[in-house]
Amino acid sequence: MSSAETKNKETRGFQSEVKQLLHLMIHSLYSNKEIFLRELISNASDASDKLRFQALSNPDLYQGDADLGVKLSIDADNNTLTISDNGIGMSREDVVEHLGTIAKSGTAEFFSKLSEDQSKDSQLIGQFGVGFYSAFIVADAVTVRTRAAGLNADQAVQWHSAGEGDYTIEDISKDTRGTDITLHMREDGKEFLSEWRLRDVISKYSDHIGIPVSIWTHEKDEEGKDTDQGKWEQINKAQALWTRNKSDISEEEYQEFYKHVSHDFSDPLTWSHNRVEGKNDYTSLLYIPAKAPWDMMNRDHKSGLKLYVQRVFIMDDAEQFMPSYLRFIRGLIDSNDLPLNVSREILQDNKVTQSLRNACTKRVLTMLERMAKNDEEKYLSFWKEFGMVLKEGPAEDMANKEKVAGLLRFASTENDGAEQSVGLASYIERMKEEQDKIYYLTADSYAAAKNSPHLEQFRAKGIEVILMYDRIDEWLMNYLTEFDGKQFQSITKAGLDLSKFEDEAEKEKQKETEEEFKSVVERTKTYLGERVKEVRTTFKLASTPAVVVTDDFEMGTQMAKLLAAAGQEAPEVKYIFEINPEHPLVKRMADEADEAVFGRWVEVLLGQAMLAERGAMEDPSQFVGAVNTLLSKV
Repeated sequence: MSSAETKNKETRGFQSEVKQLLHLMIHSLYSNKEIFLRELISNASDASDKLRFQALSNPDLYQGDADLGVKLSIDADNNTLTISDNGIGMSREDVVEHLGTIAKSGTAEFFSKLSEDQSKDSQLIGQFGVGFYSAFIVADAVTVRTRAAGLNADQAVQWHSAGEGDYTIEDISKDTRGTDITLHMREDGKEFLSEWRLRDVISKYSDHIGIPVSIWTHEKDEEGKDTDQGKWEQINKAQALWTRNKSDISEEEYQEFYKHVSHDFSDPLTWSHNRVEGKNDYTSLLYIPAKAPWDMMNRDHKSGLKLYVQRVFIMDDAEQFMPSYLRFIRGLIDSNDLPLNVSREILQDNKVTQSLRNACTKRVLTMLERMAKNDEEKYLSFWKEFGMVLKEGPAEDMANKEKVAGLLRFASTENDGAEQSVGLASYIERMKEEQDKIYYLTADSYAAAKNSPHLEQFRAKGIEVILMYDRIDEWLMNYLTEFDGKQFQSITKAGLDLSKFEDEAEKEKQKETEEEFKSVVERTKTYLGERVKEVRTTFKLASTPAVVVTDDFEMGTQMAKLLAAAGQEAPEVKYIFEINPEHPLVKRMADEADEAVFGRWVEVLLGQAMLAERGAMEDPSQFVGAVNTLLSKV
């Protein structure tokens, strides 16, 4: 390339996060170096897909070359490997955006995760979608020459970087559209300057690519040395994997195709490949990943299936075919019933789209049900990664609420640890004969739930309680009111009634004690006034003197905290103050004749109850003053 061919050359600094990423790449981030070739060929395949789609409305983009493909050429003398495609290409603006920055938010979170567990670096790189930079695993410099489809030959661009603090970008001439990526191999990358090595890697990772991947094969002279003569030889099958019969596809091929469509580096947990004929003709290939991306809990997380229409790529991340609570699903859908010029607006209001969405949703839920039934260990590994997202399901998908509820997992008093492994169906199987409700408790943490005073009577009676400690749980229970005909009952609500588990003698004794304690309840109510909604005796406690509860239809503590964390104003929660007449401290309070001292006792017991329920109190100084007053009298 002569100097006359270049112009408008400039040197730019990388975005700071890219500099860190390149440093990690260069220092052998990947344990499997051959991954770089899969990533670059996958990107080239995507570029061809995008050109094919845009050419539907603008055939001139092909400019006489409609045979799309990827070509690899080796220059052993100069230690370079070039991966070329004749796909959509890039303009100068595209190059700056895609090769000079990581086009994702939250890169600081990415690097913090890298430092947490270096053994998962490769998976994390895949989850962050920065596969291009994997070129620096084997190359000490990378040159990209590209021309966007539809632009003139003199509107091409060259990008070059040695993987350090900056890169150069300049205008060049390029006769053909598409992108050439030239890798200047470092010493430990020279193994990929071997034709047989490239064939091995491509057959392993890229056999499923729907366009030809070819390599330049040199003719040999009489001494067996390469000559300048040769030909392009196709290596892969070049048939879209999802169009083949399932019986002809190996597990390894399915796994490699997943890595292609998701840019993930770990194998999927499971997948489902289905061809449907009838009212709607379509093929779906759906994968459940093994690891969640770092931004999974962000509902704006870019997600969805790849959409093909009659094998023509239409768009990435078509979210219309999967509900938000299943946004972790990867894969594709190929429909024969959508128009080739489909747009997002058409997809939003299309009966075919809705039918495909319903079918894909049921398919995924069936996959999860099968996994939960046949491989509990694998399902629990899925739950640890995606359980929080699945909990959005009962609110979002009323049609499948019961199915989603059956997939939820929680901790419970039946198990000792914090692991969420208890399903609602197994809870119901263990219910007492006279039990007709599913009892649950929400709290800030497992420790807070496990040690809640509300559990005392349930432990005494041998009744299992589901322990919920994820922030989303209180919101979830506003939508999940029953399962398998059994109502849910929060054990922190005032309407809790366990009298059916008590004998007549016990009920009679409680009634007598309650009558004797009426005066203490009235004194307490008079002292607290409007600070509480009601004061009453309770017999559900053993080692705890008092608790606070809310009315059945009033907002609970955890929901109020959830709203506050989201920056919303929550209505004031009015608590019911319940005191245990059989506790020594309450008896001590009841015997106190001095109203001022009695008030200090009330403050201490209410403060303790509020601390146990909310983790905080409105006026800590009043509580401390009451404690100090009582201690001074000891």
